[in-house]
Amino acid sequence: MKATGYMAIDQHGMTYHIGNNPPRKYLLNLFGRKHADKMYHDAENGKTRHIGYVIAGYWLEIFCVGIWKQAI
Repeated sequence: MKATGYMAIDQHGMTYHIGNNPPRKYLLNLFGRKHADKMYHDAENGKTRHIGYVIAGYWLEIFCVGIWKQAI
C-alpha cells in the first residue's frame, strides 16, 4: 500500500485530515501549542509502540492513509 498522507482521530472520535504534512507539526499549529507528549500503546508481547500525541488535552492517534487497490 502506498501512503498518501496522514489523519488523526481524538478520544471523542473527531477526525483531523493532515494530508502529507508532518503530523506533529500540523497538529501543534492546529491547536496553537508548542509542546506535544508522545502517546504509546502496550502490546501483549510486552513491547510498546508510539501511536500518537497528547496535545492540549486531546489524545490523538495518528494513522497512515493509503490507496487500497483490489485486483480484478
